[in-house]
Amino acid sequence: MSGLRSHLGGLSAEAAVEAHYAARGARCVQRRWRGAGGEIDLIFEEPGAVVFVEVKHARDFATAARRISAAQRSRLFAAAETYLGRFPEGPLQDCRFDVALVDGTGRIEIAENAFS
Repeated sequence: MSGLRSHLGGLSAEAAVEAHYAARGARCVQRRWRGAGGEIDLIFEEPGAVVFVEVKHARDFATAARRISAAQRSRLFAAAETYLGRFPEGPLQDCRFDVALVDGTGRIEIAENAFS
């Protein structure tokens, strides 16, 4: 049962983060997009930039943040490179990687440009 609870919690966290970005004017263009190397939870377009968002959900922000490994970052970069291949600028397209942490009470903390 904990696997199902974790899965549903993750879906709920992603929906909350999507609403958070939408309220800021970003347009969600992909959910759970799979590319070379892995999956990107949410992809938004903002004026002039593509925003890749990794969502982590845990009982507290610190635990959620610890769940992002170096290997996962590498997979995200590989998937993002594939996604950016859709644009005329390719990998030169302006983009950033955000991490959205969601705690057990539903609070959201966004780390913009988290991997720079």
